[in-house]
Amino acid sequence: MSVPEIHDLGGGLTMTKVSVGPMDNNAYLLSAGGEQLLIDAANDAGTLLDLIGDTGLRTVVTTHRHGDHWQALAEVVRVTGAESLAHADDAAEIPVVTRTLHDGDTIEVGGHSLDVIHVVGHTPGSIVLAYRGAHLFTGDSLFPGGVGNTRGVKENFESLIGDVERKLFGRFGDDTWFYPGHGKDSTLGAERPHLAEWRERGW
Repeated sequence: MSVPEIHDLGGGLTMTKVSVGPMDNNAYLLSAGGEQLLIDAANDAGTLLDLIGDTGLRTVVTTHRHGDHWQALAEVVRVTGAESLAHADDAAEIPVVTRTLHDGDTIEVGGHSLDVIHVVGHTPGSIVLAYRGAHLFTGDSLFPGGVGNTRGVKENFESLIGDVERKLFGRFGDDTWFYPGHGKDSTLGAERPHLAEWRERGW
C-alpha cells in the first residue's frame, strides 16, 4: 500500500489516491459536502474502509470488469451499504452491481457531477469519469505512455485508440489531468504528442 495522496480538484471536491494490492491498483476516494464516492474498490478492503472512515460511502464506481479492480468491492459494499455502479456491458462479470451506467450518464457526489464516458477496447464496458473537464479517471483505458492492453486483438486496439483520441483527447484540453488504474498521473498535453506513436506501435 502506498501513502495516500490528497488532491484538491476544485469546487470543494477532494480526491485521496491510494495504491493497493499486489498489482498496485489505484483507488480514488472523492469527498465533498459530507458525501464520499470510491472509484475502484480494487483490493485490501481494510485499507479502503479505514480511508472511508466515519463519513461513510455513498457510491462505488468500478471502471471495468477485470478482477484486480473489484476484489474488495463486495466487502466495501457490505460494510458501507454503498450503491455499486458499473457500465452495463461489464456488469455481469462484477460481483455486486446495484445500478448500471451508460455513456453520457452523470454520477453525483456532494453536489458535484461526474460525467460517464464509455471507452471500448480494454473491456467492452470500460468507463472514464470526467470532473469539470479538468480531471479524468481513466481506469485501464489510458496511462502515461499509451492506452490499455488489448492483448494483440487488432479490433479492440482500434476501438480503444479511436475512443481515446476522439472522446478524451478530442474533447478535453492539454491542461486536463488524468488518473489511471495503475501508476502515476499525467496530463493530456504531456501525452498528446505521442498519439501517432501509439497507433503505430499497437498493443
